[in-house]
Amino acid sequence: MTTWLEPIALYTDLYELTMAQGYFKEGKSEQRATFDYFYRSPPFGGGYVVFCGLATLVEILEELRFDNDSLEFLRAQGFEDDFLERLKNFRFEAEVRAPAEGELIFPYAPALQVRGTLLEAQLVETLLLNLLNFQSLIATKAARMRQVAGDRALVDFGLRRAHGFGGLHASRAAVVGGFDATSNVLAGMHYDIPLSGTQAHAWIQSFEHEIDAFRAFAEQYGDASVLLVDTYDTLKSGVPNAITIARELRDRGQSLRAIRLDSGDLAYLARHARAMLDEAGFPEVKIAASNNLDEHVIRSLLSDQNAPIDIFGVGTQLVTAYDDPALGGVYKLATLDEKPRIKLSDSLRKMSFPGNKQVFRIRDTHGQLYADAVAIEGQTHIDRIHHPHEPHKETEVGHLDQTPLLKPVMQKGRRIAELPSAFEARAYAREQLAALPPEHRRFENPHIYKVGLSTALRDRRDQAVDQARERIRAKK
Repeated sequence: MTTWLEPIALYTDLYELTMAQGYFKEGKSEQRATFDYFYRSPPFGGGYVVFCGLATLVEILEELRFDNDSLEFLRAQGFEDDFLERLKNFRFEAEVRAPAEGELIFPYAPALQVRGTLLEAQLVETLLLNLLNFQSLIATKAARMRQVAGDRALVDFGLRRAHGFGGLHASRAAVVGGFDATSNVLAGMHYDIPLSGTQAHAWIQSFEHEIDAFRAFAEQYGDASVLLVDTYDTLKSGVPNAITIARELRDRGQSLRAIRLDSGDLAYLARHARAMLDEAGFPEVKIAASNNLDEHVIRSLLSDQNAPIDIFGVGTQLVTAYDDPALGGVYKLATLDEKPRIKLSDSLRKMSFPGNKQVFRIRDTHGQLYADAVAIEGQTHIDRIHHPHEPHKETEVGHLDQTPLLKPVMQKGRRIAELPSAFEARAYAREQLAALPPEHRRFENPHIYKVGLSTALRDRRDQAVDQARERIRAKK
């Protein structure tokens, strides 16, 4: 895509390579390992995350290589020749298991597993976290906006405010979360996303009169015309001039698509503009709004102020996840040489779950999402789940429908499952969100979704904790 991103294997933190060389020198690099990806706290004070970024990750992992320039750079950093010779022949040949893209994922439940050699599983950590954390964050933000926008159009306008080339992935993630189109032309080409855009104030200002700017634009773009009406005076100049252009288009057998409001009191201006358009005989002309929108502003405009807005163009707040700009997904070693591994902590909340695992999505008798059970791989049905951090809490789930979420996506480093398009993932996410009870989707104090451990996994974790602490005591 860009020449400086071509050695994508170097898109990593130094400590990944430092550890990888250490594993190699210690003779551990080819040991079999499992790493789990999961997060501990939902963003935006919400109750869920929309899983996103899997397709991007798989595409990159299939082609992950250390080219000669990369190896020479690493040699200059002090890495040793025998290790670099190993990297020269490196190919990602691990297994990846994950839920479908667009799935809802919840705290502590593994959302992706990498099973391969310790070397390859460690080397992809930073790349994996970078892609999944960011895209899942943006998809979740987009889903919250879709929730309040209903069936109104949502357009990603965020590229100019995005964090560098992250804007490309943000546009894709926005669609997975529920957006309809983007202004990002490169994303439109790569991900087959419809493009949408109007004009900036500079276009209006480049003409002596606003009506001339509107007329020139409409002559070029006809039915696709959306006119920005707030450069000078929205209700005294912009909307009346737009109505004039709408009449001229109608005379040519065309129609004005929309007007756009980009400043001021959006609800007030939209109501008055709607009345003026309707009175002039143009009820079909839509009203688009932009300017620092997020899910809270959109909800206020529609629910509290009954603003007649049909299209929302969202920029900064979406692509930067402005109010919570990082998803704290982590990547933890779960097995080595087929033996469970655990990260200890003074807090149960910071401990990992040892061993290979499966996650079961549990639905209630109405088909609604009820709980997730994290279980030992090989378990086929869970009777009871235990709270991961509060041992006295448990829930009976044996009578409810249970579906495994983690399925093989890659084997021997090659994809074995069809990767969905952004719009296919969006459709799946919409289905899952519709099945999530509203108390988990509300913005203020959402109900905490149940994620529990099977009895067998709880016992394995407790045993691993005891064994690890015994080893520590024996060393003293």
